[in-house]
Amino acid sequence: MKPAGVVRKVDQLGRIVLPKSLRKRYQMNEGDPVEILVSGDHIILERFRPRCVFCSSMEQVTEFKGRQVCAECMGEIVEMRDKE
Repeated sequence: MKPAGVVRKVDQLGRIVLPKSLRKRYQMNEGDPVEILVSGDHIILERFRPRCVFCSSMEQVTEFKGRQVCAECMGEIVEMRDKE
């Protein structure tokens, strides 16, 4: 992880402001979902990308009944249904 050299204070509500240069560099726009990850003693911010609830893949993910499912797992579900 490369330090950006920017220091920000956390406000009373726990918010921080990401500098415009970082938002532009990482194509983060107002209203975009951001995922907050923790790794050891590091807090990591990432643009949110949906993952399959079954295998965690981020490839060809679509929503099915309120859950994110990849094409491969959806195919396996269809196969299981067809065997019944």
